Amino acid sequence: MQANHRQHSIEKDFRSPYARDRDRVIHSGSFRKLEYKTQVFLNQEGDFFRTRLTHSIEVSQIARSITAQLGLEESLAEAIALSHDLGHTPFGHVGGDTLDECLKADGFEKGFEHNYQSFRVVTLLEKRYKQFNGLNLTFATLEGILKHSYPYKKPYLGSEIDAMFDLSTHPSIEAMVVDRADEIAYMSHDIDDGVNSGLINFDTLKESRIIREVLQKVYDEGITEDDDEMFRYRFSSHFINLLVYALLDYSEKNID
Repeated sequence: MQANHRQHSIEKDFRSPYARDRDRVIHSGSFRKLEYKTQVFLNQEGDFFRTRLTHSIEVSQIARSITAQLGLEESLAEAIALSHDLGHTPFGHVGGDTLDECLKADGFEKGFEHNYQSFRVVTLLEKRYKQFNGLNLTFATLEGILKHSYPYKKPYLGSEIDAMFDLSTHPSIEAMVVDRADEIAYMSHDIDDGVNSGLINFDTLKESRIIREVLQKVYDEGITEDDDEMFRYRFSSHFINLLVYALLDYSEKNID
């Protein structure tokens, strides 16, 4: 089964298979609904806090930059990044854990798992075609959504996925890049949102060597904490760059 093939044949298009995946996700109702789902802060608490939508866009941008530098398939990384959070509940991981507990307590022994729910969203819950359910994404994108960086450890959730790909193997390198980009994005915006909310401050963060290194880069630009939003923006930019370059350096040494 080829990675760029789909469950259902479709008409030819000038775009690449993975670019079509990316565009279908962007135009889906489930993607737009991410605007109202948050990871830490409630959506009503302020316009400056991230939602799952802004997070997914940030992950996509970081993943695209990394894959471009490594000579990988950028559109595949974008498609996986933009759809990787579609199955998340509101209220972050606490919401997912609570839903999992409620389902199991009510007799649904398989419970809830957000990766599989993301898979269900793009293969079943989205309605875009008369002939079949879902967005009809390529197998490589579906595998990346389900596995992230590792073999899928909960195959009992849905037997229908066994026919698509081997759940015991690792996904594409693009999917692994997205997983790392996800971590980079949420580490950056957790700090930014935390400082913006007043829950943490940079003085506390200075205990970390990496944070001190990033802060020094900002200070070298003549920007201080008194510059507030500009300071946080420059910090996030340098922080992301530091992590991305570290990842690229490590990857280029280990990818054949």
